Amino acid sequence: MLAFSTAMAAQAQTYPSRPVRLVVPLSPGGFADVPTRMLLPRLSLALGKQVFVENKPGAGGTIGADAVAKSAPDGHTLLVSATPHVISAHLYRTLPYDSLKDFAPVALFGSGPYALVVNPQQLPVASVRELIAAAKAKPGRIDYASSGNGSAQHLVSALFSTLAGIELNHVPYKGSGPAMQDLLGGQVPVSFAGIPNVISSVKAGKLRALAVTTANRWSELPDVPTVAEAGVAGYEATLWLGLAAPAGTPAEIVNRLYAETAKVLQDPELQQSFRVAGVTATVMNPQEFGSFIRAEHEKWGRVVRATGATVN
Repeated sequence: MLAFSTAMAAQAQTYPSRPVRLVVPLSPGGFADVPTRMLLPRLSLALGKQVFVENKPGAGGTIGADAVAKSAPDGHTLLVSATPHVISAHLYRTLPYDSLKDFAPVALFGSGPYALVVNPQQLPVASVRELIAAAKAKPGRIDYASSGNGSAQHLVSALFSTLAGIELNHVPYKGSGPAMQDLLGGQVPVSFAGIPNVISSVKAGKLRALAVTTANRWSELPDVPTVAEAGVAGYEATLWLGLAAPAGTPAEIVNRLYAETAKVLQDPELQQSFRVAGVTATVMNPQEFGSFIRAEHEKWGRVVRATGATVN
Protein backbone atom coordinates (compact mmCIF):
# COMPACT_ATOMS: atom_id res chain seq x y z
CA MET A 1 0.00 0.00 0.00
CA LEU A 2 2.85 2.37 0.85
CA ALA A 3 4.54 1.63 -2.47
CA PHE A 4 1.25 2.19 -4.31
CA SER A 5 0.64 5.52 -2.53
CA THR A 6 4.18 6.66 -3.31
CA ALA A 7 3.73 5.75 -6.96
CA MET A 8 0.44 7.65 -7.16
CA ALA A 9 1.99 10.73 -5.56
CA ALA A 10 4.90 10.65 -8.00
CA GLN A 11 2.49 10.24 -10.89
CA ALA A 12 0.46 13.25 -9.75
CA GLN A 13 3.60 15.40 -9.49
CA THR A 14 4.57 14.68 -13.10
CA TYR A 15 1.03 15.01 -14.48
CA PRO A 16 0.39 15.34 -17.32
CA SER A 17 3.16 13.32 -18.90
CA ARG A 18 1.53 13.12 -22.35
CA PRO A 19 -1.41 14.67 -24.26
CA VAL A 20 -4.77 14.63 -22.49
CA ARG A 21 -7.79 13.23 -24.34
CA LEU A 22 -11.24 14.72 -23.72
CA VAL A 23 -13.90 12.27 -24.87
CA VAL A 24 -17.06 14.06 -26.00
CA PRO A 25 -19.71 11.31 -26.07
CA LEU A 26 -21.95 13.32 -28.39
CA SER A 27 -21.77 14.34 -32.05
CA PRO A 28 -19.46 17.09 -33.34
CA GLY A 29 -20.82 20.63 -33.52
CA GLY A 30 -23.35 20.24 -30.71
CA PHE A 31 -23.90 21.76 -27.29
CA ALA A 32 -21.12 19.73 -25.64
CA ASP A 33 -18.63 19.87 -28.49
CA VAL A 34 -18.43 23.59 -29.35
CA PRO A 35 -17.64 25.00 -25.87
CA THR A 36 -15.22 22.14 -25.17
CA ARG A 37 -13.20 23.05 -28.25
CA MET A 38 -13.14 26.69 -27.11
CA LEU A 39 -11.65 25.52 -23.81
CA LEU A 40 -8.88 23.42 -25.39
CA PRO A 41 -6.18 25.99 -26.29
CA ARG A 42 -6.26 27.62 -22.87
CA LEU A 43 -6.38 24.33 -20.97
CA SER A 44 -3.50 22.98 -23.06
CA LEU A 45 -1.43 26.04 -22.18
CA ALA A 46 -2.30 25.76 -18.50
CA LEU A 47 -1.40 22.06 -18.28
CA GLY A 48 1.70 22.31 -20.45
CA LYS A 49 0.54 19.46 -22.70
CA GLN A 50 -1.81 19.23 -25.64
CA VAL A 51 -5.46 18.65 -24.72
CA PHE A 52 -7.50 17.27 -27.62
CA VAL A 53 -11.09 16.20 -28.27
CA GLU A 54 -12.19 12.78 -29.44
CA ASN A 55 -15.86 12.50 -30.35
CA LYS A 56 -17.41 9.12 -29.51
CA PRO A 57 -21.15 9.61 -30.09
CA GLY A 58 -23.85 6.98 -29.93
CA ALA A 59 -26.37 5.31 -27.64
CA GLY A 60 -27.23 8.46 -25.72
CA GLY A 61 -23.61 9.16 -24.83
CA THR A 62 -23.01 5.74 -23.30
CA ILE A 63 -20.39 4.60 -25.83
CA GLY A 64 -18.04 7.44 -24.99
CA ALA A 65 -18.74 7.22 -21.27
CA ASP A 66 -17.95 3.51 -21.28
CA ALA A 67 -14.62 4.14 -23.02
CA VAL A 68 -13.62 6.61 -20.30
CA ALA A 69 -14.85 4.40 -17.45
CA LYS A 70 -12.56 1.63 -18.70
CA SER A 71 -9.54 3.92 -19.21
CA ALA A 72 -6.53 4.09 -16.90
CA PRO A 73 -7.27 6.38 -13.92
CA ASP A 74 -4.28 8.61 -14.57
CA GLY A 75 -5.95 11.82 -15.76
CA HIS A 76 -4.95 11.41 -19.40
CA THR A 77 -8.44 10.37 -20.54
CA LEU A 78 -11.37 12.48 -19.37
CA LEU A 79 -15.09 12.53 -20.09
CA VAL A 80 -16.93 15.68 -21.08
CA SER A 81 -19.87 14.86 -18.86
CA ALA A 82 -23.18 16.47 -19.76
CA THR A 83 -26.90 16.18 -19.08
CA PRO A 84 -27.27 13.02 -21.26
CA HIS A 85 -24.89 11.21 -18.88
CA VAL A 86 -27.45 11.18 -16.07
CA ILE A 87 -30.43 10.75 -18.41
CA SER A 88 -29.01 7.56 -19.94
CA ALA A 89 -28.68 6.01 -16.50
CA HIS A 90 -32.49 5.85 -16.34
CA LEU A 91 -33.30 5.09 -19.97
CA TYR A 92 -31.15 2.00 -20.43
CA ARG A 93 -31.97 -1.13 -18.48
CA THR A 94 -28.34 -2.17 -18.31
CA LEU A 95 -25.15 -0.20 -18.79
CA PRO A 96 -21.56 -1.49 -18.80
CA TYR A 97 -20.69 1.08 -16.13
CA ASP A 98 -22.23 2.84 -13.13
CA SER A 99 -22.99 6.47 -14.01
CA LEU A 100 -22.15 7.67 -10.52
CA LYS A 101 -19.64 5.21 -9.06
CA ASP A 102 -17.36 4.73 -12.07
CA PHE A 103 -16.46 8.40 -12.50
CA ALA A 104 -14.65 11.00 -10.43
CA PRO A 105 -16.19 14.49 -10.83
CA VAL A 106 -13.57 17.09 -11.73
CA ALA A 107 -15.31 20.39 -12.52
CA LEU A 108 -18.46 21.85 -13.94
CA PHE A 109 -17.43 24.36 -16.60
CA GLY A 110 -20.61 25.52 -18.33
CA SER A 111 -24.38 25.53 -18.44
CA GLY A 112 -27.06 26.92 -20.70
CA PRO A 113 -30.44 26.45 -22.36
CA TYR A 114 -31.90 24.73 -25.32
CA ALA A 115 -34.11 26.88 -27.53
CA LEU A 116 -37.54 25.74 -28.67
CA VAL A 117 -37.45 26.60 -32.37
CA VAL A 118 -39.73 26.13 -35.35
CA ASN A 119 -39.21 26.35 -39.08
CA PRO A 120 -41.67 29.20 -39.83
CA GLN A 121 -42.14 28.06 -43.43
CA GLN A 122 -43.42 24.69 -42.26
CA LEU A 123 -45.16 25.72 -39.04
CA PRO A 124 -46.17 29.39 -38.96
CA VAL A 125 -46.64 29.77 -35.20
CA ALA A 126 -45.30 32.79 -33.32
CA SER A 127 -45.48 31.66 -29.70
CA VAL A 128 -45.49 28.65 -27.41
CA ARG A 129 -49.24 29.05 -26.91
CA GLU A 130 -49.80 28.91 -30.67
CA LEU A 131 -47.64 25.78 -30.91
CA ILE A 132 -49.64 24.12 -28.14
CA ALA A 133 -52.90 25.05 -29.86
CA ALA A 134 -51.65 23.62 -33.16
CA ALA A 135 -50.54 20.41 -31.45
CA LYS A 136 -53.91 20.00 -29.72
CA ALA A 137 -55.66 20.46 -33.04
CA LYS A 138 -53.50 17.73 -34.62
CA PRO A 139 -52.52 15.25 -31.87
CA GLY A 140 -49.38 13.30 -32.79
CA ARG A 141 -49.14 14.83 -36.25
CA ILE A 142 -46.56 17.55 -35.62
CA ASP A 143 -43.03 16.17 -35.77
CA TYR A 144 -40.10 17.25 -33.64
CA ALA A 145 -36.45 16.40 -34.24
CA SER A 146 -33.94 15.23 -31.65
CA SER A 147 -30.37 13.95 -31.75
CA GLY A 148 -31.58 10.44 -30.90
CA ASN A 149 -33.65 8.28 -28.61
CA GLY A 150 -32.69 9.00 -25.03
CA SER A 151 -30.83 12.21 -25.88
CA ALA A 152 -31.24 15.36 -23.83
CA GLN A 153 -33.16 16.85 -26.74
CA HIS A 154 -35.56 13.93 -26.57
CA LEU A 155 -36.13 14.31 -22.83
CA VAL A 156 -36.52 18.09 -22.72
CA SER A 157 -39.06 17.73 -25.54
CA ALA A 158 -40.90 14.91 -23.78
CA LEU A 159 -41.05 16.97 -20.59
CA PHE A 160 -42.49 19.89 -22.55
CA SER A 161 -45.16 17.69 -24.13
CA THR A 162 -46.11 16.23 -20.75
CA LEU A 163 -46.41 19.58 -18.96
CA ALA A 164 -48.17 21.23 -21.90
CA GLY A 165 -50.64 18.34 -22.22
CA ILE A 166 -49.92 17.74 -25.92
CA GLU A 167 -48.70 14.91 -28.13
CA LEU A 168 -45.86 15.59 -30.57
CA ASN A 169 -44.31 12.95 -32.83
CA HIS A 170 -40.67 12.19 -32.01
CA VAL A 171 -38.30 11.89 -34.99
CA PRO A 172 -34.88 10.76 -33.70
CA TYR A 173 -31.73 11.39 -35.70
CA LYS A 174 -28.18 10.12 -35.40
CA GLY A 175 -26.81 13.31 -33.90
CA SER A 176 -27.71 16.97 -33.66
CA GLY A 177 -26.16 17.79 -37.05
CA PRO A 178 -28.56 15.69 -39.16
CA ALA A 179 -31.49 16.84 -37.00
CA MET A 180 -30.58 20.48 -37.63
CA GLN A 181 -30.15 19.87 -41.35
CA ASP A 182 -33.69 18.50 -41.67
CA LEU A 183 -35.12 21.22 -39.42
CA LEU A 184 -33.63 23.90 -41.68
CA GLY A 185 -34.69 21.95 -44.76
CA GLY A 186 -38.28 21.74 -43.58
CA GLN A 187 -38.47 17.96 -43.21
CA VAL A 188 -39.37 18.45 -39.53
CA PRO A 189 -40.88 21.69 -38.19
CA VAL A 190 -39.96 21.70 -34.48
CA SER A 191 -36.96 21.03 -32.26
CA PHE A 192 -35.46 21.82 -28.88
CA ALA A 193 -31.99 22.64 -30.18
CA GLY A 194 -28.72 23.72 -28.66
CA ILE A 195 -28.10 27.47 -28.88
CA PRO A 196 -24.83 27.02 -30.85
CA ASN A 197 -26.76 25.15 -33.54
CA VAL A 198 -29.56 27.67 -34.01
CA ILE A 199 -28.56 31.19 -32.99
CA SER A 200 -27.28 32.26 -36.41
CA SER A 201 -30.34 30.78 -38.15
CA VAL A 202 -32.67 32.49 -35.66
CA LYS A 203 -30.99 35.86 -36.22
CA ALA A 204 -31.16 35.31 -39.98
CA GLY A 205 -34.88 34.54 -39.80
CA LYS A 206 -34.53 30.97 -41.05
CA LEU A 207 -35.80 29.63 -37.72
CA ARG A 208 -38.06 31.20 -35.11
CA ALA A 209 -37.19 30.87 -31.42
CA LEU A 210 -40.31 30.53 -29.30
CA ALA A 211 -38.67 30.02 -25.90
CA VAL A 212 -35.57 28.94 -23.99
CA THR A 213 -35.58 26.09 -21.51
CA THR A 214 -33.82 27.68 -18.53
CA ALA A 215 -35.41 29.54 -15.61
CA ASN A 216 -34.05 32.86 -16.91
CA ARG A 217 -33.88 34.40 -20.36
CA TRP A 218 -30.72 34.04 -22.42
CA SER A 219 -28.57 37.15 -22.82
CA GLU A 220 -27.97 36.63 -26.55
CA LEU A 221 -31.73 36.24 -27.21
CA PRO A 222 -33.17 38.76 -24.75
CA ASP A 223 -36.57 39.02 -26.42
CA VAL A 224 -37.19 35.27 -26.31
CA PRO A 225 -39.17 34.20 -23.20
CA THR A 226 -38.55 31.14 -21.08
CA VAL A 227 -40.87 28.17 -21.60
CA ALA A 228 -42.39 28.84 -18.18
CA GLU A 229 -42.96 32.52 -19.03
CA ALA A 230 -44.52 31.47 -22.31
CA GLY A 231 -47.23 29.48 -20.57
CA VAL A 232 -45.91 26.07 -19.47
CA ALA A 233 -45.73 26.45 -15.69
CA GLY A 234 -43.02 24.52 -13.87
CA TYR A 235 -40.91 23.84 -16.95
CA GLU A 236 -37.14 24.16 -16.58
CA ALA A 237 -34.27 22.24 -18.16
CA THR A 238 -30.65 23.31 -17.90
CA LEU A 239 -28.01 21.71 -20.07
CA TRP A 240 -24.65 21.48 -18.36
CA LEU A 241 -21.07 20.50 -19.15
CA GLY A 242 -18.27 19.27 -16.95
CA LEU A 243 -15.14 17.18 -16.77
CA ALA A 244 -15.04 13.75 -15.16
CA ALA A 245 -12.22 11.24 -14.79
CA PRO A 246 -12.31 7.47 -14.33
CA ALA A 247 -12.95 6.45 -10.73
CA GLY A 248 -9.73 5.95 -8.85
CA THR A 249 -7.94 8.91 -10.40
CA PRO A 250 -5.63 10.36 -7.70
CA ALA A 251 -7.09 13.34 -5.86
CA GLU A 252 -3.97 15.37 -6.65
CA ILE A 253 -4.64 15.02 -10.38
CA VAL A 254 -8.35 15.77 -10.01
CA ASN A 255 -7.58 18.88 -7.97
CA ARG A 256 -4.95 20.06 -10.47
CA LEU A 257 -7.43 19.69 -13.32
CA TYR A 258 -10.08 21.58 -11.38
CA ALA A 259 -7.70 24.40 -10.43
CA GLU A 260 -6.48 24.92 -13.99
CA THR A 261 -10.03 24.77 -15.39
CA ALA A 262 -11.22 27.33 -12.84
CA LYS A 263 -8.39 29.71 -13.79
CA VAL A 264 -9.07 29.34 -17.50
CA LEU A 265 -12.76 30.15 -17.01
CA GLN A 266 -11.89 33.54 -15.53
CA ASP A 267 -10.78 34.75 -18.98
CA PRO A 268 -13.35 37.40 -20.12
CA GLU A 269 -12.73 36.58 -23.78
CA LEU A 270 -13.54 32.91 -23.18
CA GLN A 271 -16.63 33.86 -21.16
CA GLN A 272 -17.90 35.96 -24.07
CA SER A 273 -17.19 33.18 -26.57
CA PHE A 274 -19.13 30.81 -24.34
CA ARG A 275 -22.12 33.17 -24.19
CA VAL A 276 -22.25 33.48 -27.97
CA ALA A 277 -22.21 29.67 -28.12
CA GLY A 278 -25.13 29.44 -25.70
CA VAL A 279 -23.16 28.61 -22.55
CA THR A 280 -22.45 30.44 -19.31
CA ALA A 281 -18.98 29.77 -17.93
CA THR A 282 -19.85 28.22 -14.57
CA VAL A 283 -17.36 26.49 -12.30
CA MET A 284 -17.88 23.98 -9.49
CA ASN A 285 -15.17 22.15 -7.60
CA PRO A 286 -15.10 18.33 -7.51
CA GLN A 287 -17.20 18.07 -4.34
CA GLU A 288 -19.80 20.58 -5.52
CA PHE A 289 -19.94 19.01 -8.95
CA GLY A 290 -20.42 15.56 -7.43
CA SER A 291 -23.40 16.79 -5.40
CA PHE A 292 -24.81 18.52 -8.47
CA ILE A 293 -24.53 15.36 -10.58
CA ARG A 294 -26.35 13.32 -7.95
CA ALA A 295 -29.15 15.90 -7.82
CA GLU A 296 -29.43 15.90 -11.63
CA HIS A 297 -29.42 12.10 -11.63
CA GLU A 298 -32.46 12.10 -9.34
CA LYS A 299 -34.23 14.89 -11.26
CA TRP A 300 -33.96 13.27 -14.68
CA GLY A 301 -34.92 9.92 -13.22
CA ARG A 302 -38.20 11.51 -12.16
CA VAL A 303 -38.62 13.04 -15.63
CA VAL A 304 -38.04 9.69 -17.37
CA ARG A 305 -40.60 8.02 -15.13
CA ALA A 306 -43.13 10.85 -15.49
CA THR A 307 -42.88 11.07 -19.28
CA GLY A 308 -42.61 7.34 -19.90
CA ALA A 309 -39.70 8.01 -22.24
CA THR A 310 -38.03 4.91 -23.61
CA VAL A 311 -35.14 3.99 -25.88
CA ASN A 312 -36.31 2.04 -28.92
